[in-house]
Amino acid sequence: MSNKPTPISKPLGGDNLNPADFDQFRQFLEEACGISLGDNKQYLVTNRIRRILEENNIASFGELVKSLKQGFNRKLKDQVIDSMTTNETFWFRDVYPYDHLKNVLLPQLMAGNNRMFGPVRIWSAACSSGQEPYSISMMVEEFKRQNMGNLARPVQIVATDLSSTVLEQARSGEYDKLSVMRGLTADRLAQFFDNPNPAMWKVKPFVKERIEFRSLNLMDSYVGLGKFDIVFCRNVLIYFNGDLKRQILQKIHASLKPNGILFLGSSEGLAGVADLFEMVRCEPGILYRAI
Repeated sequence: MSNKPTPISKPLGGDNLNPADFDQFRQFLEEACGISLGDNKQYLVTNRIRRILEENNIASFGELVKSLKQGFNRKLKDQVIDSMTTNETFWFRDVYPYDHLKNVLLPQLMAGNNRMFGPVRIWSAACSSGQEPYSISMMVEEFKRQNMGNLARPVQIVATDLSSTVLEQARSGEYDKLSVMRGLTADRLAQFFDNPNPAMWKVKPFVKERIEFRSLNLMDSYVGLGKFDIVFCRNVLIYFNGDLKRQILQKIHASLKPNGILFLGSSEGLAGVADLFEMVRCEPGILYRAI
């Protein structure tokens, strides 16, 4: 998840997370977005929620929980979900999914009879602040340049996230110097970003134009997204309980075209739906092909 919490010197809003309030907060979060908090996460919650209490003039954690349960304040609900779901992310995470996309999957999807099947569609689920879908688009661009500047099929990337805050940042395509240093080579930075001022880097329009950013809760229906050739759902399932992981993977399977490809995070597995996917070794790494 996000950056490590900073130590605090006093109880949260005068209320040091009594067990009943913490349990109700965990229930709210799981019902709202599927995230399961362990018993040892009080410290994490305390640090992420403190600012929200101050901004909304809420006196205690108990009062916050009461307001969330009433459900009248949508802005407050969004703030809390944003604070608990914002992921720390970087460019080309784990490298192999992007190399395999450029060197194996895109050549296959662009070859022979596949050319008649319309756009290649890729879904970046839980895209956070945009590094994953932009990394995918850069790979498409590099593949295009290897092929004399042509794509046999256009590529459409759909990028979704629950958090309105990170989606807004992702759509802007603007990053500070620290952000662009995390996983980007100097060559890719020069090719794919503008640098309008020393403190800011901006993704170039030709990288952005094939990406559509949309708000989506992974607990909801995916039908409106259409069908995909490839889905990146990486480092997301670790935050859900077993039943929700299974439901999400079943819905992802239904959203994939025949023989479609799923990339999960390096520490994630199929969570009870092994009958729906074939595991394929990328050397290094693993992908899953829909059966």
